[in-house]
Amino acid sequence: MRLPANGEICALLEHFTEPRRIPEDCEAMMALFPQARDTRTDLREVIERTVLDLRERQILTDQTPEQELASVGAELAPTHGRDPAEILERYRRDRQQGPASYWAVGASYGIDDFAAIGESLDVILMGDCDIQMEADFLRREAARRGIDLRVSATFPDDIRFVGERKHDAVFIGALRARHLVAGDLADGLNPHAAFIAFATQLLTQLREMTAAPILIDNLPEPTVQPMGLAERGIAGHRTRFRLTNVALAELANSLPGVYVVDVAAAFAAVGSERMLDDGQVGFTHFGSPGWMLQRPESEKAAVHGIFPDVAPLAHLLDGDPYGREALMAARHIDALVTVTGSGRKKCVILDLDGTLWPGVLAETGSPFAWTPEVSGAFSFIGLYFGLHEALLALKKRGIVLACVSKNDEATVRELWKYPDHYPAQRLLKPDDFVTWRINWNDKVGNIREIAAELGFALDAFLFIDDNPVERDRVRQRLPEVEVWGEDPFGLRRRLLNDPRLQLPVITEEAAARSTLVKAQIERQHLRAETLNDARYIESLGIQCRFECLTPTSARWQRVEELFQRTTQFNTNGRKFSATELAALAANPEPCVFALDVSDRFGHHGLVGAAVVAGNEIQGLVVSCRALGMGIEHSFLRHVLDTMRGTIKGRSPALRGQIIPTARNIPVRNLYRDNGFAEVEAGVWECRL
Repeated sequence: MRLPANGEICALLEHFTEPRRIPEDCEAMMALFPQARDTRTDLREVIERTVLDLRERQILTDQTPEQELASVGAELAPTHGRDPAEILERYRRDRQQGPASYWAVGASYGIDDFAAIGESLDVILMGDCDIQMEADFLRREAARRGIDLRVSATFPDDIRFVGERKHDAVFIGALRARHLVAGDLADGLNPHAAFIAFATQLLTQLREMTAAPILIDNLPEPTVQPMGLAERGIAGHRTRFRLTNVALAELANSLPGVYVVDVAAAFAAVGSERMLDDGQVGFTHFGSPGWMLQRPESEKAAVHGIFPDVAPLAHLLDGDPYGREALMAARHIDALVTVTGSGRKKCVILDLDGTLWPGVLAETGSPFAWTPEVSGAFSFIGLYFGLHEALLALKKRGIVLACVSKNDEATVRELWKYPDHYPAQRLLKPDDFVTWRINWNDKVGNIREIAAELGFALDAFLFIDDNPVERDRVRQRLPEVEVWGEDPFGLRRRLLNDPRLQLPVITEEAAARSTLVKAQIERQHLRAETLNDARYIESLGIQCRFECLTPTSARWQRVEELFQRTTQFNTNGRKFSATELAALAANPEPCVFALDVSDRFGHHGLVGAAVVAGNEIQGLVVSCRALGMGIEHSFLRHVLDTMRGTIKGRSPALRGQIIPTARNIPVRNLYRDNGFAEVEAGVWECRL
């Protein structure tokens, strides 16, 4: 239950029946895998990472047997006198990984699974076999995207499990109350009442237990109906489940940090008959047809050992009994990537000729030659109109657009126009781009310039170009940049569906991000023209507005976004959820501060937040786009002034901690520069 492992891991663990040293003993361990890797250097690195990961999971230990016994004894000592079986069960649950063994598909860990991948995330699956059978598929899908995913699973009635397990998100499968949706309508025309009541209770209990994102599956739409075409009106079998999904979406919208994974849409996109068994075994089981191919032979005793040939079923599923698990694992990881912000893209950089319009603009004379007499707007021209429309949707999400093109800028500006009969609301215009590089320079250099101008890391960019040579050059020289453009027919869908181009909630600041970024570029131009920093800041006419947020504030999602995404001016790297923040704000003393900034170029939006509990600043962040204007000092002074009037009956001092990270160098002197004294390493105190 702690780690499903293959022979490679077992051989490695067997090697540790005697104490070993890392990295000194890696040479001996390499002999266990004579054909495992192409080079000895690669193999040595993989083995070392694997051993360190096994130690982190407490499967290996750097303690002596005596130290380990003392450590476990200290952990269990507070439970002395309680039922030993209960305590051991709790100890096991704390270290559990994966689903119940009955449902485990059996994709075990090998040393390949401990490659150098990115962030580590822990998730809990709550549900029956429909989601628990995904556990290994989730892990594999996450690894493919550079995420080390730790999965543990339990049932929806096991709320206590969530409080016991470290987790970054909770997934909930199809609730058992789905069976009630197809039952008698006890309350008239509300077939989803019982299901939503159960979901409300579960989600409310979970939200009290955890501040992590909760992702709940909606219900598949049935592929068959008991009464066929006679299923009319809202009481019809299929319509009941559709109404239930609508009600579930409304419920999730009313709860902070709860999101719906659209299982119905995922199945419909690939063909629900290959995903659902309601055409085989029952109207509301909603299992996978492939499960019939996985059943143990012992279960044939129920049918006297007589059963039809399953070959036609296997043929229908292309011989893959786990198609559903793989599909849903991909959709669940999509949702996880979105709510955690893993690998999020901030800017799409577009080529022009051959990408946004057909051909070379300087040769064709206009982006398009369309009139209603030539064709409808959804014929060949629709491929380009659809791409423009998708990019405009990304802009509304808060993704900024830029372009690079080998072209003459004056020519492009002159010709990039649309006649009045064009669907202007669906088409990109030059003003939709925050910046561009239209010249004859190398595109790699132009992309680097845009990254420097916007202040984004290269891995925050997506580059789209129809030219394979340009795509290859960017991939070779800027490997951090995501590059697309091979498939023009799949581009619109990919842009709209990629989880890295989505936000779980679109705040006012996100929707206005293009305007904010343009204003920031104008400020940079002014700063370049102004030799004196003080004169530059004075010329901006900066205005700060401070606010102590209330529990009912509509701004919690933005404050959460600041704590989740700000890495440079972040005192300690702590990430608060909207739920945690609203709970803190319920404190009678001011404890969650927000900072809004504006200047003569426009409104920066909500760019700073601070959380104060008792005598401690538990976290303080300021968006990097607002740095360099001194507003961080004004913000901290406001926090100090406010707390002077609220700290009663406690030590008249306020403390804050600076925890160094790889990227928070700009924040490290904040407390020192505002009258705080370092009372111990990394801990600063200011007398009020």
